[in-house]
Amino acid sequence: MANNRITDFREMATLDLQGELERSELQYQKLKFEHAVKGLGNPLMLRNLRREIAQIHTIIRSKEIAVLTTEELEGRSKLVRRRRKNL
Repeated sequence: MANNRITDFREMATLDLQGELERSELQYQKLKFEHAVKGLGNPLMLRNLRREIAQIHTIIRSKEIAVLTTEELEGRSKLVRRRRKNL
């Protein structure tokens, strides 16, 4: 079921993904508060929602990278190499 949701996210437009991201983050904050106050019946909901938010961020970033020009991609590759070198 989760794979279907991820596939749906990949097919969405970037603006729709931004809206979904905002809704998911708001829902996460509400659940986190509710869990702190009275506890959740299934605390794994927090973990699953956090992972969903991360997946949405990843899909948005991959769409941003897909529209970069070759010059921007080359510059990005240099930055990635430099960052890895400093680690």
